[in-house]
Amino acid sequence: MVKLIALYKTPEDKEAFDKHYFEVHAPLTAKIPGLREMKVSKIVGSPMGKTDYYLQCEMYYDSHEAFKAAMKTDEAKASGKDLMGFAGHLVTLLIGEDVNE
Repeated sequence: MVKLIALYKTPEDKEAFDKHYFEVHAPLTAKIPGLREMKVSKIVGSPMGKTDYYLQCEMYYDSHEAFKAAMKTDEAKASGKDLMGFAGHLVTLLIGEDVNE
């Protein structure tokens, strides 16, 4: 499995961020063809105390090929455009590969 990981720094207005994320962005992202699972976690702290991070989303795909194909779809482009519009300054995107399969 391959996953796209989105890490969001804490927004200035958490309520507005949550409203947009859960009512607009997450539903757009869920429509991406080939997306197998989407796990969203609120960050509540770190072992060292305070953290700059607020939210994490892991989006799972069957393979690198499936991920690449998904990113070329209109649904992925719509999700990406929305992301850059409301949280481009807050998000870090990473690609991971599960090693314990």
